[in-house]
Amino acid sequence: MDLKTLSFTVPGEPQGKGRGRIVRWGNKAGIKTPEKTVAYEGLVAHTASQAMNGAAPLDGAVVVTMHITVSVPRSWSKRRREHALAGRVLPTAKPDIDNVEKAIFDGLNDVAWRDDVQVVDVCKQKRYGELPGVAVSIQALEVEAA
Repeated sequence: MDLKTLSFTVPGEPQGKGRGRIVRWGNKAGIKTPEKTVAYEGLVAHTASQAMNGAAPLDGAVVVTMHITVSVPRSWSKRRREHALAGRVLPTAKPDIDNVEKAIFDGLNDVAWRDDVQVVDVCKQKRYGELPGVAVSIQALEVEAA
């Protein structure tokens, strides 16, 4: 098994994928993705594209590791903030970890990989930190034929 790795960090506060809304144009209807989600997926795609440095999207199975870092709420006391940064208080508020994963994966389609169906394993964690963002590592698995 041979591994190829791509690593990058999406800067800023992590965003979960928003639900599409049904919109109507005359007699037609469609689903519109929220602007905030479109912007975040664009940031993910741009960051990954820079890390790819002109390389073609990965083919085959991939393994993804994500370290999601969210900011400590400003309203928290100094003591609670210190506990959060030390890992003694964990982030159980939005964004949902699975919605962040969806936004990251959709942003990586046709950039880092052809489609997110190629993901066979995922390891993810969400913690508080001083600098918010999502550190993403993608490993391409090349399985040798028997």
